[in-house]
Amino acid sequence: MEPILKIEHLDFYYDKIQALEKVFFEVYPGEIVTMIGSNGAGKTTLLRSISGLLGKIGGGSITFEGQRIDKLPPHHIAALRLGQVLEGRLVFPQLTVKENLMMGAFLQKDNNFIKGRLEYCYNLFPRLKERESQNAGTLSGGEQQMVAVARALMGTPKLLMLDEPSMGLAPLVIKDIFSTIEKINKDGVTILLVEQNAKSALKIANRAYVMEIGKLVMEGSAEEFIHNDSIKKTYLGIS
Repeated sequence: MEPILKIEHLDFYYDKIQALEKVFFEVYPGEIVTMIGSNGAGKTTLLRSISGLLGKIGGGSITFEGQRIDKLPPHHIAALRLGQVLEGRLVFPQLTVKENLMMGAFLQKDNNFIKGRLEYCYNLFPRLKERESQNAGTLSGGEQQMVAVARALMGTPKLLMLDEPSMGLAPLVIKDIFSTIEKINKDGVTILLVEQNAKSALKIANRAYVMEIGKLVMEGSAEEFIHNDSIKKTYLGIS
């Protein structure tokens, strides 16, 4: 099986500061792959490099479904059905829930198809249906995260990248978010998950990578990570 996403020897610089160094990893269709690491490790930079939001990379290559995408602008990458939920949710606060979701369908032309995607998102997040006419800025943090995920799903991604989806949320809401990520994956969407809540991420992931100071330093199955003493001590808070 060919990987849906392949990163080879990826370098990225902020001016003269190297943020990513020779990053190499693969994601295969149907997987949930999680990337764990401390603040400042380069995880967000990695995701934004993949989706083209940071412009020109410093070296290496990014391939999605066999096509080089590292020289494409972000809207072309999105059109290939590679979606991203950005860190901090970044909903449009003055737009309603429905208007936010419709922003995710900006590349779609078929009204019936868009209607079907809305129904899918409302089935996934019934609370959004109840609040579809409410401005997104008035929602709770958990509800805004639902909007952000649903907005990305409106573009029918084959691969969905999620950047810290549990950040700042209450434990019960976090549990719901991870359960929903599993449901999205079972519906056929491959997931690349960046998450500081390593314990919850590893519970739903197939494979995992550890990033430290711009480098990938460890990889393996999620189960191996859960039972790895070093991982448990450093990232799971278990001594």
